[in-house]
Amino acid sequence: MSDPLLDLISGKGAISPDPLLSINGRVEHKYADNEGVKIHYAALGKGPLVVMMHGFPDYWMSWRHQMDALSKQFRVCALDMRGYNLSDKPKGVESYAMRKLVSDCAAVVAAEGAAKATIIGHDWGGATAWNVGMRRPDITERLIVLNMPHPWTLARQLAENPEQEKNSQYARNFQDPEFYKKISLERLGAWVTDPEARKLHLAAMQRSDPQAMLHYYQANYPAPPYVAPAAPPPKVKAPTLLIHGMEDKALLSEGLNGVWDLVEQDFTLATIPGAGHFVQQDAAEAVSRTILAWLNR
Repeated sequence: MSDPLLDLISGKGAISPDPLLSINGRVEHKYADNEGVKIHYAALGKGPLVVMMHGFPDYWMSWRHQMDALSKQFRVCALDMRGYNLSDKPKGVESYAMRKLVSDCAAVVAAEGAAKATIIGHDWGGATAWNVGMRRPDITERLIVLNMPHPWTLARQLAENPEQEKNSQYARNFQDPEFYKKISLERLGAWVTDPEARKLHLAAMQRSDPQAMLHYYQANYPAPPYVAPAAPPPKVKAPTLLIHGMEDKALLSEGLNGVWDLVEQDFTLATIPGAGHFVQQDAAEAVSRTILAWLNR
């Protein structure tokens, strides 16, 4: 029997050895304050602002390849999401409600003294990015989402697609308030193929709060019984690029159907065969190239 957690975090073989692990020595480590919650982020480069948000179970270094590529033209800021690594870890499920995650992103934009930014997110960072686009169009210059269907189409898939419902067992496990006690920090890095990168990932997870990680699911992920949403949400107004690694077993590609109807204009979909859930590392060069080409149109 397959393990739903391992299905989620399976990697497809990133570059090894990874020459960009040294990027930590090149970035500025900074903090944004959001109503007393400190959000750590790593910043690199000069130019128009790009804000990057990781997902479960990850930290800012997940974006190292894209940071290196984009920093030649942009000011790139990669967050540690609240609960992770060097960011604060407030207590309580309500501290991880989507409105709080959206305001963390806005706090980083404000900390950088910018009016708007290109918002990039993967997994939970992707769900947050979608919501920034919907709730804070005033700060969203452009939107880029990796391996995270629009929350509305994901909710529809959970209700109507038996395979997506089955493959989301891990999320139902995570909604159990006591499940964090079963989390193995070593297993959380099973998808990291480079040995040195895995050591750094483990250290970051040891600085993180497993209970906080699962609060994302308890506060925001649909809970059974799944019901297809009725009216669609407000459309995203910003130009949007959606990138999806097609071997993702946690968030199936069927969830991409209809996403284009939820963006007001200028929607681009890029699928990457052979890449899994962590597409920004599984296909690092292709993802960086696609993002740069889209931004430089």
